[in-house]
Amino acid sequence: MRADAQRNRVRILSAAADVFAAGGPEASTEEVARRAGVAIGTVFRHFPTKADLLRALMKEQLRQLTDDAATLIAGGDPRTALFEFFSRLVERTAASRTVVHLLAAQGLDVPVAGPVGSLSGAVGELLAGAQRAGAVRPGIRADEVTALMVSACQGALHGGWSPDLRERTLGVMFAGLRPPGESGVGQDRT
Repeated sequence: MRADAQRNRVRILSAAADVFAAGGPEASTEEVARRAGVAIGTVFRHFPTKADLLRALMKEQLRQLTDDAATLIAGGDPRTALFEFFSRLVERTAASRTVVHLLAAQGLDVPVAGPVGSLSGAVGELLAGAQRAGAVRPGIRADEVTALMVSACQGALHGGWSPDLRERTLGVMFAGLRPPGESGVGQDRT
């Protein structure tokens, strides 16, 4: 893909994330084009249908999460990296609520367990680092953390959780992961 076409694609996806988060189901591809600074034809050349745009947006968000995990594994503080990743995952899921609901309305279900499960290797690495640093109890397994992530994402996606409820719920989950008496980022989020 040419460099200018790639730049347009990135701008379209970035604009689409903002437009669908703010505009909900009534958001239009015309607004996406306007915010991206491109013609509507450019949007349709990259994404022939709204469903194509929504699927690409979901794929891009998963790529961003994968990049986040890699960055945290490589250079994050092992005491906080798992909690930071978990929080970002839930926040991004909440932000993509409209996109997922629009895809579902078109008969294109986006299950949460699949994308979160694809991050299981990264979750395992983040968990191992947190356990070595003493921030997470030694008996906690990666599949348990992944199950908590899926649950929190389902709540954020389908439960309509307010930001306050998300924060409090994450605080409870994080406290359950920490060793008894351990305090730190992610434990007391209220």
